[in-house]
Amino acid sequence: MTDRALTLIQRAKSIVKDPFFWLGAKEMSGTALGIAAWGLVTGVAMVKSGLSVPLALFMGFTAYAGSAQLAVLPLIAVGAPLWVVWFTAICVNLRFVILSSMWRSYFSHLSLRHRLTAAYFSGDVIFVNFMRRYPDAKPKPEQLPYFWGAAITNWVAWQIPSTLGIFLADQIPLSWGLGFAGVLALLGVLLSMLNDRATWVASVVACTAAVAAFALPLKLNILVAIAAAVAAGLMAEQLQKQASQLPAVTDKESRS
Repeated sequence: MTDRALTLIQRAKSIVKDPFFWLGAKEMSGTALGIAAWGLVTGVAMVKSGLSVPLALFMGFTAYAGSAQLAVLPLIAVGAPLWVVWFTAICVNLRFVILSSMWRSYFSHLSLRHRLTAAYFSGDVIFVNFMRRYPDAKPKPEQLPYFWGAAITNWVAWQIPSTLGIFLADQIPLSWGLGFAGVLALLGVLLSMLNDRATWVASVVACTAAVAAFALPLKLNILVAIAAAVAAGLMAEQLQKQASQLPAVTDKESRS
């Protein structure tokens, strides 16, 4: 075994022994049931859409992006052009560009390899829990163990049910209504993220735009909803910042 491998093993052991690792795992376990239901639905959906078991497993373990996987499966099923499939997946995952820029404030001191590994394991709910506990963008020693505790819990909660869904897809009838269960799981995850006005505005706009553009072919209403939500969220956030600055400006003018 090489020195690098030994170093990685020792570092992993120290992270797992850290109490903040288990704190992250504990806080992530609150949404694990919803993530598991979502993973099971995605595993079944991949096979039901015509993917072979090996290809579904490859997609599940390499992509590890439930919303993007569910978004492109209908496009693959109807034979959409490859550029549409890729463009849809990129648009659905564009939020991770913003999330990654915020992660950088905490993990910029790590090596590139470590940051890329963390990027693979990161997720929406992990980000929400992390930012709720560490709102100030200042690196602290306990942040990395906390992140990995949450990330490993999320990965296991997703991959095990997703793999079961892939292998048991032929034995799980559509009459069980797993699609609806997946929607309920997504709603549970979504509601846990609605913690400010800008997020609420983006969510409402996304739902409205998705319904309004439902008649578009190749599930392009998803792209319309994402674009509208991003624009509305950024606009709401900017207006919120301007509104918060008004009292300070008014106070300065009154003093002068």
